[in-house]
Amino acid sequence: MLTSKQIKEIREHLERAQNPIFYYDNDADGLCSYVILRRFLGRGKGVAVRSFPDLDAGYARKARELNADYVFVLDKPVLSKEFVGEIAGLGLPLVWIDHHDLPIEDFESELENFYVYNPARNSGKEKSDEPVTYLSYRITDRKEDVWLGIIGCIADHHLPDFVKRFKEHYPEFWKDGEIKDPFEAYYTTEIGNIARALNFGLKDSVTHVVQLQNYLVSCKGPVDVFMEVYSNYSFRRKYSDVKKKYDALIEKAKRFAEEDLVFFEYSGELSISADIANELSFIFPDKYIVVAYKKGSAANLSMRGKNVKGVLENVFKEVEGSGGGHEDAVGARIKTEDLGKFKAVLKREIEK
Repeated sequence: MLTSKQIKEIREHLERAQNPIFYYDNDADGLCSYVILRRFLGRGKGVAVRSFPDLDAGYARKARELNADYVFVLDKPVLSKEFVGEIAGLGLPLVWIDHHDLPIEDFESELENFYVYNPARNSGKEKSDEPVTYLSYRITDRKEDVWLGIIGCIADHHLPDFVKRFKEHYPEFWKDGEIKDPFEAYYTTEIGNIARALNFGLKDSVTHVVQLQNYLVSCKGPVDVFMEVYSNYSFRRKYSDVKKKYDALIEKAKRFAEEDLVFFEYSGELSISADIANELSFIFPDKYIVVAYKKGSAANLSMRGKNVKGVLENVFKEVEGSGGGHEDAVGARIKTEDLGKFKAVLKREIEK
């Protein structure tokens, strides 16, 4: 968890920001992190970041276009030196709130007005890796946003300590009995259905994603998300379209289940490897999961499984690629032509 000193500092950054820009990772955790901070502050613009794995320099122009006076980066594990340099060149403070346990580049000590808040880098009892939605909810401490806190947390495979508060306010969006696993909440409850829908809605055009984030800022509670109104029409249409394709891919992926591994490759216009990998991990909890989205010469991989981060590091000793993430959930990128070799080395590592 963030320390009380860190929370106080972040609130001070927010209060000083008159026209902030929030760059957030293109998933439900990133989106809900932004919406919670935006609702708390009452001002600012959000930008969903689709570049992988880092926040690249091209996004810096949005800060110029929007005449931002402060930059916040939410749930993005890697910032390119070029992006940081561009923001520094504009003379803007940069506040980076994240939870991935990754090394920070040398630019951290070289720049003024660059602030990093990451509990995974704290020491002692303060070291943790709660999703950025959790951190945002604790920073703002607004009970009326508990539903957004739950959505972002369970979408990032975390069951937060404010579940009881949520159940008291919205029992119809949870379920009877105790839920101990975040995937159970994500795949079997009504609030989980909304979380999955938001992840699908983020696959839409930039214009429609802006409409979605603005709509969420205006919502009073989870019952409003699927309300049939014009301002969320594009979101509801996109969700319906993506879900049909997604369900078909899940059924196809199940056929690739082996004794210890599900290795599924696909291509096309829909990049949802992380979503597919998460549900396969829920269906096959004792197997390693690899979902490879092939686009031209590159393949983006979403991997799940016990200590899969360590397994991936060993595979990279023999297969060229990049990636990282959490202990049991990582993302990676390799050459499409290396998928066969990657699978062979991976299977050998799993057998160890």
